[in-house]
Amino acid sequence: MSQQVRVRFAPSPTGPLHIGGVRTALFNYLFARKHNGTFVLRIEDTDQNRYVPGAEDYIKESLDWCGIPYDEGPGREGDFGPYRQSERKETYSAFAKALLDSENAYYAFDTAEALDAHRKDHEAKGKTFIYNWHNRLKLDNSLVLSEEEVQQRIDAGAEYVIRFKAPQDEILELQDEIRGDIQIDTNVLDDKVLFKSDGMPTYHLANIVDDHLMEITHVIRGEEWLPSLALHVLLYRAFGWDAPKFAHLPLILKPVGKGKLSKRDGDKLGFPVFPLQWEDPKNKDISSGYREDGYFPEAVVNMLAFLGWNPGTEQEIFSLEELVHAFDLTRVNKAGAKFDPEKTKWFQQHYLQQTAIPVIANKFMELLTEKGVDTSLEYVTTVTALIKERAVFVSDLWNLGSYFFEAPTSYDEKAAKKGWKEDTASIMEKVVTVMEGVNTFDTPTLQDAVKGWITSNELGFGKVMQPLRLSLVGAMQGPDVFAIATTIGKEETIARIKKAIETL
Repeated sequence: MSQQVRVRFAPSPTGPLHIGGVRTALFNYLFARKHNGTFVLRIEDTDQNRYVPGAEDYIKESLDWCGIPYDEGPGREGDFGPYRQSERKETYSAFAKALLDSENAYYAFDTAEALDAHRKDHEAKGKTFIYNWHNRLKLDNSLVLSEEEVQQRIDAGAEYVIRFKAPQDEILELQDEIRGDIQIDTNVLDDKVLFKSDGMPTYHLANIVDDHLMEITHVIRGEEWLPSLALHVLLYRAFGWDAPKFAHLPLILKPVGKGKLSKRDGDKLGFPVFPLQWEDPKNKDISSGYREDGYFPEAVVNMLAFLGWNPGTEQEIFSLEELVHAFDLTRVNKAGAKFDPEKTKWFQQHYLQQTAIPVIANKFMELLTEKGVDTSLEYVTTVTALIKERAVFVSDLWNLGSYFFEAPTSYDEKAAKKGWKEDTASIMEKVVTVMEGVNTFDTPTLQDAVKGWITSNELGFGKVMQPLRLSLVGAMQGPDVFAIATTIGKEETIARIKKAIETL
């Protein structure tokens, strides 16, 4: 590409960032990195009524946690700032005026009540009210009023909006990098509001002006903006500007049923839909996040990359660098991508297993400290190495190996019924005697001693090994039983066997 690639992620600070938004940011980031371009964050806060305190910081923290930081934006100033639309509002009025001067826009004074009456009248006749070419000359706007009347109303403080004058009887030929050629009949377009009398632009005007002034070359955004494509291309034409290339990403769909993935789906099926935990500043409701639920950012990014994109190969595990290399907009699907919470866990388990044991042990140590368990990092590292294979999250390590830190206080009823027979107590007493005679209490030595004793006494291995595991763990789970015994130590092992003999 001859032109320097510049893409932008432009969320509104109206609440927490949905993972659909994170995926949009990710695809923009990957495209920018692939083409040695710039990834811009722009905060689209023109709708001050919906602004939520803390939402902007949440967005920035989310991108950083995912490992997809922006190059330019609030706090990382470049040559195209400011990067909050609320700080750019002086800019937009001049462009709205330019559209009025070129007769591509007009003042409209229709009240909300009048428009509502028109809508109801149309509904009663089985029609849909659209403010456009077929009725704009019958409504209250500067197309039917004289310049003097318009100016008098504005001077008198009358409320108005500036509407775009959509063309009539034209077939627009549009191009989307993912969806190909699109044709739109301009007769079905409404005359969208571009500017309000409170001095704030609507999304459509601010978006186009900012993309132009920030020299955005590719607009990669969600499918929900596809209906706005015609208006945006027409606005570029009205200003006499070259439009960027557009790519509309497919929706992320519910795991079950139809429609777009929502927070309600996550609440119902028990998975997060936000990257980080979010506390609603109004009602103090807390929504879970991938970070707080113990997911690794690499797993979340890998999962999101496959929602609507595929590399064309069998490879599923990608580092961020590999994603940058492989990413191509032509391999993004048009059809919606069904979200699969289990696949996300699959990615998470992979990344956990690939993480170095000392790193996991440090995270496990933090968890144990929270639980008030007093132990050493060296011991935790040994335990982690034994049990991490079955873990999906670091938090699973406690469920998988709590018996390494505290003796069982109860025994699995089913396992006890099956494995603890009338003669088990006397057998286990003899096992204690064998263990007491083992001077070097390491796994190979202990295993040789106990297994040798079992063989020489012609006992079945299950007759000894099952009750031994039950004594040490409290259930039929865990890694090699001799590894458990040598990890908790000789004294503790014998004490647990004796306790089981007394209890069972």
